[in-house]
Amino acid sequence: MIQNIGQNEKTLKSYNAENWAKEMNLKDSSMDPDKVAQDLGSTYATFGEFLASSVLKVNKMQEDADFAMQELATGKSKNIHETMLKVEQADLAFRSLSQIKNKVVDAYREIMRMQV
Repeated sequence: MIQNIGQNEKTLKSYNAENWAKEMNLKDSSMDPDKVAQDLGSTYATFGEFLASSVLKVNKMQEDADFAMQELATGKSKNIHETMLKVEQADLAFRSLSQIKNKVVDAYREIMRMQV
């Protein structure tokens, strides 16, 4: 049982937004997250679909923040406030998603410890 948990942790750590999108049979990981939510409907059929959509949204926010930092660094944009807002939003979204992942892994471990 402990070996299974270790293997699952490796699998979880190796996933990124593209892997989630492929696993959930989404058309393209670079797809607009709002379009993904529309394709899945207003409610998600499974928790996995919700998680995949969330990973894509956070990934998009990270990409937008990176682009805003590049624009600021190259002098194409002089709006430091907007850049910092994008960076902080992406950071907060990533930390929230990370906490959700931690809670899911903790719940899985707890279930695996239950005696049948």
